[in-house]
Amino acid sequence: MVARIYQPAKSAMQSGRSGRSSEWVLEYAPESRREADPLMGWTSSNDTRRQLRLTFPTQEEAVAYATREGIAYEIEKPQQRSVTPKAYADNFRADRVGRWTH
Repeated sequence: MVARIYQPAKSAMQSGRSGRSSEWVLEYAPESRREADPLMGWTSSNDTRRQLRLTFPTQEEAVAYATREGIAYEIEKPQQRSVTPKAYADNFRADRVGRWTH
């Protein structure tokens, strides 16, 4: 079973760049698919490792844990976001691309 080590993206409710986005997460890949229970209609699986989610402060600690426990892992590098500086006055420029409407 292969585990995935990644740094989660910040949620839509976070403003700024801090918060829980600096942690690294180790999750197992699903082994079996989920199935609907015929009586209640709930989705369930017999894969209990799917419920496991470990967080680490750094990538090195997550990798050290996986190697110490003998867990095969893949590392997903986080994508760096590019912030383009904008000014409110750019909304009213004469050479603006696109129409300005109310």
